[in-house]
Amino acid sequence: MAGRGTGPDFVEALARGLDVLCCFDEHHPRMSLSEVATAVGLARPTVRRLLLTLQELGYVRADGAVYTLTPRVLRLGMAYVGALGMWDVARPHLEGLVRRTGESSSMSQLDGSDIVYIARVAVPKIIALRVEVGTRFPAARTSQGKVLLAALDRSAREAVLAETSRSGLPDAPLDVAGLEAELAVVRARGWALADEELAPGVRSVAVPVRDGTGAVRAAMNVTVHAAETSVDVLTGEYLPLLLRAAGDVSADWSLVESRPQVEVRPA
Repeated sequence: MAGRGTGPDFVEALARGLDVLCCFDEHHPRMSLSEVATAVGLARPTVRRLLLTLQELGYVRADGAVYTLTPRVLRLGMAYVGALGMWDVARPHLEGLVRRTGESSSMSQLDGSDIVYIARVAVPKIIALRVEVGTRFPAARTSQGKVLLAALDRSAREAVLAETSRSGLPDAPLDVAGLEAELAVVRARGWALADEELAPGVRSVAVPVRDGTGAVRAAMNVTVHAAETSVDVLTGEYLPLLLRAAGDVSADWSLVESRPQVEVRPA
């Protein structure tokens, strides 16, 4: 991973530290020095210094010879979500949608060729994939990703899809021509469906969330278990509710963005 910076101001040490943080995931929550060094492709002495620095900053903890992340890491992701103001705007509408459908609902944004979940209200159901804020999935295999990809112009979309997914899921062959045809339909009708494309049993429908200029800034979905909910029910009953909720989020977000923001400091 190291050595990929090209600009004169690229800070390789910072990039290496972030690589160390990112090598921990749900499949590797506890890692030894050797395992981290192998994962990031760096020498053990270098990784040791990085881990000790991250430990001193409070982002990792050592339990003997094994390292784990600390909850402080959440501040990195939540700072982004908080800066958007998205959660505060979306939460009541997501919660209302979940009450009406009895199904989980989420919001995502595009990051490279992946979607990243930025808000979620879930119901306890057995589903094939664990999803939480910060989870990444390949965009082309999800309903939210299709909505976000459809909003890009062709050159931007090609550049995005050329990037390697960082979701950790196995690569799947991409039918570019088929995807382009599907995205044209998504743009025309205003919503996207993913029917067990990401994993068996996972079916979802998604719609765009727009800012005050009409630009697509996020996608919002309803996810169901395929064995319990048919496509007809998903698109016939839940989609209209989803469209209304996403429209309300868009309107509220536009209102928040249009308000003058004044910071008042204590005397």
